[in-house]
Amino acid sequence: MKHAVKRRVKAVHVVVPQGIDDPARPSGGNTYDRRLIAGLAALGWQVSQEDAPGSWPCPDRRDRAALGALLGRLQRGSTVVVDGLVASAAPELLVPQAGRLRLVVLVHMPLGQPVASPDVVAARAREGAVLSAAASVVTTSRWSRDWLIRHYALAPGRLHVAEPGVDPAEPAPGTASGGRLLCVGAVTPVKGHDLLVSALAAVLDLPWRCDCVGALDIDPAFVQGLGHRIRQLEVGDRVHLCGPLTSADLAAAYAEADLLVLASRFETYGMVVSEALAHGLPVVATDVGGVREALGQAPDGSRPGVLVQSEDAPALADALRHWLDDATARGRLRRSAAQRRAALPAWASTSERVSRVLDGVAA
Repeated sequence: MKHAVKRRVKAVHVVVPQGIDDPARPSGGNTYDRRLIAGLAALGWQVSQEDAPGSWPCPDRRDRAALGALLGRLQRGSTVVVDGLVASAAPELLVPQAGRLRLVVLVHMPLGQPVASPDVVAARAREGAVLSAAASVVTTSRWSRDWLIRHYALAPGRLHVAEPGVDPAEPAPGTASGGRLLCVGAVTPVKGHDLLVSALAAVLDLPWRCDCVGALDIDPAFVQGLGHRIRQLEVGDRVHLCGPLTSADLAAAYAEADLLVLASRFETYGMVVSEALAHGLPVVATDVGGVREALGQAPDGSRPGVLVQSEDAPALADALRHWLDDATARGRLRRSAAQRRAALPAWASTSERVSRVLDGVAA
């Protein structure tokens, strides 16, 4: 009589910042976490979402205590994925657990930004301690992986890339003039809206309208200053700060656009780039972080957009002028974006890559 082979249950706890399901707080990291949790469950993992209360990566004492209690409740040997916003801010809690739990840190954006300041030095020290203690690290781009290896001297074999996926979308019809510009991202200094407004002011002689979709409450002082700058440059009738949009409303914004414009000072990947490409929209963006990866190339080797140097508003204005003033260039970029659209990665691929990492950690 043959004995039935008992199948091992694949279980994982995913520790995320509280509020990733809040539609009023859309972000690439929240979207990634939600899609990963659903994707792992679809692959047969028994997934437990563990919400870390508080404001991460800036928790208070009560938030830290709650996270410590959460980790302490997990059974020894559990496989645990921790969002980097949580993990990198609490090394005193995570590092001691590395011998008891199988820890995987998911890094959306390194806390150690490549600028010099005492705060950044401290952030790098905390993050480096957590990543060195983790069994594995998952990043969302090759650029992020290389950045972490370079700054923290981590063993390359412990770092893995699972780039974000994208949902299929109907191609945007576009307009003849190409003047419907779209910027998607929280209105903060990192996203470079001040640079974008300066660039747009330099092409006022051409027809365009720019809708800026993204949260307005993260840095109120910056938003207030941006509003003053918009009025000063007399572009208020053409630049619209729309606030955050999600789901069907965001899809409608892409569908009505001709071009995505991204003036970021820092991006680990740039999920809005792949979202725009899913709608067949070309992109004009700053060449920072993983944006070049997200933009990619069409199968014929062409690039479905234009990359310019960061902090260079005149170069951004030149790229926008070329797009608005040259129908031939618009057609070429639109054809490239249509080809790239068909080759974008799916969210299922993201989950499969992370699943393989977890299999290795749990073995």
